Amino acid sequence: MKIALHSVSYAGTWAEDTLSLEETIDRTADLGYAGILLMAKRGHASVLDLGPSQRERLRAQLERRGLEVAGMAAYTDFTVGGDRPDVPLSEMQVLYVDECARLAADLGSGVVRVFTGYERPDLAPSQAWARCVDAIRECGVRAAEHGVVIAVQNHHDVANHHEALRDFVLEVGLPNVKLGFDAWAPALHGLDSKSLESAARELAPLTVQTIVADYVLRRRFRFERDLNSYREEPPSTVAVPIGEGFIDYESFLRGLFSGGFDGYVIYEMCSPLRGGGSLDNLDRHARRFVEWAAATHTGS
Repeated sequence: MKIALHSVSYAGTWAEDTLSLEETIDRTADLGYAGILLMAKRGHASVLDLGPSQRERLRAQLERRGLEVAGMAAYTDFTVGGDRPDVPLSEMQVLYVDECARLAADLGSGVVRVFTGYERPDLAPSQAWARCVDAIRECGVRAAEHGVVIAVQNHHDVANHHEALRDFVLEVGLPNVKLGFDAWAPALHGLDSKSLESAARELAPLTVQTIVADYVLRRRFRFERDLNSYREEPPSTVAVPIGEGFIDYESFLRGLFSGGFDGYVIYEMCSPLRGGGSLDNLDRHARRFVEWAAATHTGS
């Protein structure tokens, strides 16, 4: 199993302790990871800040530490701006992804992760779908010029369900537009272990990377003063070390590997952690994943 760490884990996204990109690269290597997924925005690997000389230094550091760049993690939402058609927000994001693909190639990587879009009241679901298909298809065309694959992660609303995700990438219809298929969304959708493994096996031929994070569910209740009682709300999620949450990653990865997947399994800490955001706690979670991966026999 090839494992990588998402650099967002040490970027301070959730008010946890923060490391620079260079410090995160060193930390990732010290923890025993083979690769790193670089957060493609400020705080780490912004295309605005990494000129030719910075890219050369970054690539030299990666090579010196024996780390492969598993990909660039781009942050997109292709349904945003429906209320402002005068602003070419989709075009801006396509250009951003194009620059991420150029940066990926410069750093020796062949993958850029993207999101689809959130559903919005000013767009019918079919319109949101079409906007995302068109934009990601253009991203794929441009990424191909750099020899880069686009990995669509099941994160935003559009094509979030695993069957819709498969249909989405097939509709885009480009050989270099694949999936970054994760377990957490279908697990939250209610798939049991058998169904999760089956979904992973089905989507494995289209999947080039997967991002891993484990969670526990915390029940939530809102006090209803007039009733002197509580109304149950949707549960929140809290990240815990791999293997301590409700997601059956052994079944999921078994399905992926048996279906032919051979990409990076990428660990991320991109939400509040049980135990807080100190560097010691971040390291504990990240180190636990390395140990878990070494002991897991669902892949090679």
